[in-house]
Amino acid sequence: MTSVRPTPADPTPGLVAAREAGDQRALPPELGPDSMAVLSGPTFMYADRCGDVPPGSIGGLVHLDTRLVSEWVLSINGSRLLALRAGTLEHYAAEYVLTVPEACGLPADSLGIRRQRYVADGFHERVSLVSFRPEQVRFELRLAVNADFADLFEVKSGVRDRSAQITRDHCPDGAGLCFSYAADGFSAETRVRSSVPADRVEGDQLVWEIELSSRQEWEVDLHVPLPPGMGVVEPIRGDIADVFHRRVEDPLRRWAEERAVLRSDHQGLERTVRQSRDDLAALRLDLEVKGQRILLPGAGLPWFLTVFGRDTLITAYQTLVGGPMLAHGALLALARLQGRRCDDFTDEEPGKILHEVRSGELTRTGVKPYTPYYGTADATQLWLILLSEYWRWTHDEETVQFLRDNAIAALHWIDNYGDRDGDGYVEYATRSPEGLGNQCWRDSPDGVCFADGRIPVLPIATSDLQGYTYDAKLRLAELADGPLADPGLARRLRADAAALYQRFNRDFWIEERGGYYAVGLDGDKTPIDSITSNMGHLLWSGIVPRERADTVVRQLMAEDMFSGWGIRTLSRAERRYNAIGYHLGTVWPHDNSIAVLGLTRYGYRTEANRISLALLEAAEHFDYRLPEALTGFQRERIIFPVPYPTACSPQAWATGTPLALVRSMVGIEPVDGKLVVDPDIPAELGRITADRIRAFGKLWEIEAVDTSGHVRLASG
Repeated sequence: MTSVRPTPADPTPGLVAAREAGDQRALPPELGPDSMAVLSGPTFMYADRCGDVPPGSIGGLVHLDTRLVSEWVLSINGSRLLALRAGTLEHYAAEYVLTVPEACGLPADSLGIRRQRYVADGFHERVSLVSFRPEQVRFELRLAVNADFADLFEVKSGVRDRSAQITRDHCPDGAGLCFSYAADGFSAETRVRSSVPADRVEGDQLVWEIELSSRQEWEVDLHVPLPPGMGVVEPIRGDIADVFHRRVEDPLRRWAEERAVLRSDHQGLERTVRQSRDDLAALRLDLEVKGQRILLPGAGLPWFLTVFGRDTLITAYQTLVGGPMLAHGALLALARLQGRRCDDFTDEEPGKILHEVRSGELTRTGVKPYTPYYGTADATQLWLILLSEYWRWTHDEETVQFLRDNAIAALHWIDNYGDRDGDGYVEYATRSPEGLGNQCWRDSPDGVCFADGRIPVLPIATSDLQGYTYDAKLRLAELADGPLADPGLARRLRADAAALYQRFNRDFWIEERGGYYAVGLDGDKTPIDSITSNMGHLLWSGIVPRERADTVVRQLMAEDMFSGWGIRTLSRAERRYNAIGYHLGTVWPHDNSIAVLGLTRYGYRTEANRISLALLEAAEHFDYRLPEALTGFQRERIIFPVPYPTACSPQAWATGTPLALVRSMVGIEPVDGKLVVDPDIPAELGRITADRIRAFGKLWEIEAVDTSGHVRLASG
């Protein structure tokens, strides 16, 4: 009997009857495209345009991967409210202006309702009402609340019914609700406190009987405290009115304002970079890793407010131009959690850098392997690349020397565990029944496929992994010649890189269709022949010979790849192309930023600027915040960019993208202890200046226009 071979869609055949399919749920219609979230570190409240969380939706109050509130619906006389307008004040605060429908038993628009909320060390909401009727009115205000304590993994797929283990201990005086859950050693609690006791409590609903005369106002404050622990970075504190009118100190704003400041003749660029700075502040996580407090970016709202390997490392690389703090935190945090042993369930191996850390019930009770989970084949190389880039920007030899053993362990993983069969390539295949099938950045089950649509067999060696490995070895050789003081290691690494360069350009190059690089080699060493955006990553790594660069750039910028908003993940010529497919034709800003840096490296500034301008124009359609991914629809057919349905926003490496684009356009590079610039600024952007750029322990100022620019040390 022929055995079933593993593929990314079924990586462990026979081990489990059914596997989760990754990104299972699209945005449900009950939240809709106007849904909005407020967040602070690993905490967020996700609601519809009225501020409600309907039961059964993906919305709710989530803290450290546990949903503490799964229903939060405000109604008057049994009718849902109507939204007039809603918006965020800051990433942590939002306001909703509402009114009543005629169906509620009152005349339409006869009440004005305002909901103001923010998250910090808890969730705070103020509900304010005012009557516009000339006569006195009576009505019932009702807040329906529930807490299902779902793990975030379940929110994405299907929530297990925990009602039998949830106890309700509501305050008899109407001052609050309490939900408690305990099972299998995991426990959680949600308390809702009301500044105005409800007139009655019906089940899990607070009910107020309100009587208002003309122009009379009424308000109630609601508070859901968070459990104690790490996670929130210097939360804002104060009365809701003081928060909204900025009468209290905002530590995050102070942090953002201490970063580098960019100015441009082009308002869109300036506002997009400012939004990136603010979003990076919002996504910061304050963690304790083996006794040390560390600051680093979480990956994205709502699904990935946690530590990631690949996402965190690429974000830190993108944002080094704005300062080294996030890179320093990422290097230390990931080093402290570096793999020490072989563990099939978590895919851990000695020297390997983690993929993802989670804190919810499924992880803490051993159902899921995220303690951390190590199922990624690229984070280890990216950690070495970031270590090198951090040193190039800081000359912080002390940190590099402190991380020497981690760097050597990472190299050992690449050569002994990453290269599973000794052929000189890094491959991946999970050993865990809960493991990821694809362990490159294209990590959906069909993210790597043949041109004819077939899913390859495992293990797979994708092209980006080889490019990263090549770059990592050359960069580690540079460190070995410098702060690590090991010239023998440097010679060996350069020889390894040269051999990989030759082997890769022999085995991955396909002459057909004008010439291009395969996205990978499958378990039979057959080239996986689809045309993908991975070629941009190869330019970034430097593994492409100069004589092939023209061909690669022509492929990336061809109409089947370039949508007008950016480079697609997969060519429109391939069988599985889908403009709304996660890795099958969408446009990812971070993916494009890597391509832009690669194009700049090879001197293709015109093409790099074309992509940069397209992304900046796309950002303007999203209030100057790039989402995680855009659909791949052709710009000529649809006049505005369309987000991928479940795109995270803000999302760390999309947030870091504008800084990478600026680095490309201005040509900022650290060289021998100083900054240099080689500008090629598109005429549309005019002059670009930047202050407070941190490099080598000093502050720098940059000014550039067209192809001219200069750098100087900041005065004082």
